Amino acid sequence: MTTDKLTYLREQLKTELYENILPFWSNHTIDEEKGGFYGRITNDLNIDKKASKGLILNTRILWTFSRVYNFSQKRQYLNIAERGFDYLMKNFNDRKYNGFFWRLDFQGNTKNDLKKSYGQAFSIYSLAEFYKASKNVEAKKEAIRIFTLLEKHAHDDAKGGYFEVCNRDWTIADDQSLSPKDMNVDKSMNTHLHILEAYTNLYKIWPDRRVKKKLIELVNIFMDHIIDHNSYHLRLFFDENWENKSKEISFGHDIECSWLLLETVQLLDNQKLQEKVNKISLKMVQATLAGFNKKGGLYSGLNQDKELKKDFIWWIQAEALVGLLNAYQLSHEKSLLEKIDRSWQFIKNNIVDNTYGEWFYKVSHNFQPYKTVHKVSNWKGPYHNSRACLQLINRIHNIKEGVSNG
Repeated sequence: MTTDKLTYLREQLKTELYENILPFWSNHTIDEEKGGFYGRITNDLNIDKKASKGLILNTRILWTFSRVYNFSQKRQYLNIAERGFDYLMKNFNDRKYNGFFWRLDFQGNTKNDLKKSYGQAFSIYSLAEFYKASKNVEAKKEAIRIFTLLEKHAHDDAKGGYFEVCNRDWTIADDQSLSPKDMNVDKSMNTHLHILEAYTNLYKIWPDRRVKKKLIELVNIFMDHIIDHNSYHLRLFFDENWENKSKEISFGHDIECSWLLLETVQLLDNQKLQEKVNKISLKMVQATLAGFNKKGGLYSGLNQDKELKKDFIWWIQAEALVGLLNAYQLSHEKSLLEKIDRSWQFIKNNIVDNTYGEWFYKVSHNFQPYKTVHKVSNWKGPYHNSRACLQLINRIHNIKEGVSNG
């Protein structure tokens, strides 16, 4: 791929973002009757108006439209972000114990009152972005308050890191699993990755020494416990003492972490640490390359028996684009540009739904969409693919302008 092709890719991603992804969420997901956004929509646009409404979907919509407004300055996107913020504060907000509920029913009543660290992290992440867009002081105050609550109740002061789940009153819950498919363990890579991401965004609007201290701790946790320095894959599940409890490998998280970790370190302005993370980031991307098929799709990962999981999931393809381009910016290895091109072609040909819009959640090893997996759900929002488009649009601009990425 030449620099001219990079420019063409940038234009394609602009079209994908502004003419496919964002219109889908703007036109189909707003619940005018009950407020907020619909919780479940099928691939062919059948809306389940009585589906529950999850914290993850709401905060990811809030982050996406806040971020796009910050990038484009188009008022239509801020309008949707304001809707997301209002619904979050009115319905998800626990006025007795503070923090945000995990799930509501379709009418906005509390359905699951757990305080999952993963969900609180996405609240911080989206509130910080919304503050940048709106300068709404309440959003900044709430982001800081959730940070304080996580540090007081979910942080493990003895062993470091964060427990997965608290009860409504912020006592540690008996069941620590994030979702039915996750292990019931005290700590996970996934939660720590998104707390890292959230605190990084919080630090951009509130550069307090306490946040910086926690970011340094989180980076060290990844370096000391989560990244396997033999394979450069991520370990996924841990007990309280950071003993690894899983042999699974997640290619998508590997490549997502490769650039998110570097983004944090760049913000900390520590040259020695950045140089170290630069090298690790490249090794993490290198470790995922065996997970790409010949057409450019990135498989899900390896199961406990080290067997390849051959589905192609939408968010993994999105993170592959960012991770590969980040690795190119660090290494200037031209073969990575060809991998980016193949990755995007795979997404266009197999993941993008050219009939009903947006991206399929998952396609099979023979590239057929799973028809029963919803296009909108608590775990299927606009965050990964919108962010990937914005990241590549900005990074390709920086490459053309000769701006370094570390």
